[in-house]
Amino acid sequence: MSHVPHELAEEFPMHTSKLQRLKDGDAHFSRLFDKYHEINRAIHRAETNVEPTDDLHMIEMRKQRLHLKDQIARALI
Repeated sequence: MSHVPHELAEEFPMHTSKLQRLKDGDAHFSRLFDKYHEINRAIHRAETNVEPTDDLHMIEMRKQRLHLKDQIARALI
């Protein structure tokens, strides 16, 4: 698979070590992290027509990704 945009390390480059610490030490954060990556990769597959989807589903997936990103950002503060 090609480069997947919106990876958390790219979204929060100043917090890569904290991302890893939270992922390893906080079960709730680890679930958020995993869900974010799952939906981000699904969006990437849809955008690259590997697994095409309709516009409504794409919008819902992007909303879900944004909601997860907001939760992750709050945990990094």
